[in-house]
Amino acid sequence: MDTLIRGGVIVTCDEQHEIVAGDVAVRGKRLVGIGADAAGALAVPYRVVEADGCIVMPGIVQAHVHLVHTLFRGLADGVPLLEWLRSFILPLEAAHDESSLSLSAELGAAELLLGGTTTILDMGTVHGHDAIFEALARSGLRAVSGKAMMDLGADVPARLRETARASLRESERLAKAWSGAADGRLGYAYCPRFVLSCSDALLRECGAAAAEAGALVHTHAAEQEAERALVRDLRGGDDVAILAGFGITGERAVLAHGVQLRDDEVAHLAAARTRVVHCPSANLKLGSGVARVQALRDAGVVVGLGADGAACNNNLDAWIEMRLASLLAKVRSGTASLPARDVVRMATLDGARVVGLGGQIGSLEVGKRADVVVVAATGVHAAPAVDPLSTLVHATQSRDVRHVFVDGRQVVRDGELLTLDAERVARRAREKAAEVARRAGLA
Repeated sequence: MDTLIRGGVIVTCDEQHEIVAGDVAVRGKRLVGIGADAAGALAVPYRVVEADGCIVMPGIVQAHVHLVHTLFRGLADGVPLLEWLRSFILPLEAAHDESSLSLSAELGAAELLLGGTTTILDMGTVHGHDAIFEALARSGLRAVSGKAMMDLGADVPARLRETARASLRESERLAKAWSGAADGRLGYAYCPRFVLSCSDALLRECGAAAAEAGALVHTHAAEQEAERALVRDLRGGDDVAILAGFGITGERAVLAHGVQLRDDEVAHLAAARTRVVHCPSANLKLGSGVARVQALRDAGVVVGLGADGAACNNNLDAWIEMRLASLLAKVRSGTASLPARDVVRMATLDGARVVGLGGQIGSLEVGKRADVVVVAATGVHAAPAVDPLSTLVHATQSRDVRHVFVDGRQVVRDGELLTLDAERVARRAREKAAEVARRAGLA
């Protein structure tokens, strides 16, 4: 049955940043009407979802997430990046089994959907990535995801050691198995972890394989000062240049963080049209710094937003990332920097462009996929919602999300997740997290 989302303030996030009052009409997986006369595009009878007192917006896109880390929430606090990886994250990833990977992905997907995130770009660990895709298929979330690729590292646990050939072979298998799965909701990205964990051969072949498949390449770059110094010592150059030298550049390349980017690197990324993802909470919690987002955007770089993982952030809440992104930019670049309109764009249409789906999602326009979020704007913390963009960025909280649609399917109704048993997943998480920590030698 067709659906009419009736009576909201519609933040379209289209090229004109149009905001209109009225309705959103959904037929099947597509948007067929926006505004006062939207109902005329629907077949009778249609169901009605009331949005009075609400803001209706595109589904949020988080362009850098680690679902495999959701079970690690609170297990790796108070340390900088390289120690965080060596002492906590890599041992924990190695201790994952299929059941814990599945639960970690379900827990993350539940949090994301309940908070209005409908699409993610996700990086897994070296092994067991089918379990992540299976959980994503069950959840209803739209995702581009890939196994982590790594064939270097002196302190890497045995279970995470792989050869370049094995890493590429498994990535290619996963890409064939899952690209276009779940009725087109799922896609594959090649995910070399970062320069320090990947040989020249792996980076070269990864870049070539992704180009041949027309797939994204998703990696970390310019995240933290000590990391960059180690890259220079071990590889004789900076990570951004090394990646570009192996073909990991251009519109299909997505670099997470970019905190330490120099002016010349920003110019290079802009010229190459390489994408960057800003992860403010994770960068603050790991002490990595504050990315120059305004400078990146001014140069023409498409920048998305992401919560990163719950192990370096402790939540996957897009609203916190949006607010922090705006506030940090004002400290770094002046109070006029990154206004609410631009932050909402980063979380929607620009995020969709980062993950290669800008023609399909990211704005509420007729013909696009019906990924829609309805957000209440009547709470005491949000009222009066005079400026809907400012309300979304500076006042909205994840608890304000009322309804969520992905591909026209309602996955959240009145704040309740319809695809997974969120309470059961949360109950199981504590026991399973403790089990993984024991296997990793951290409990």
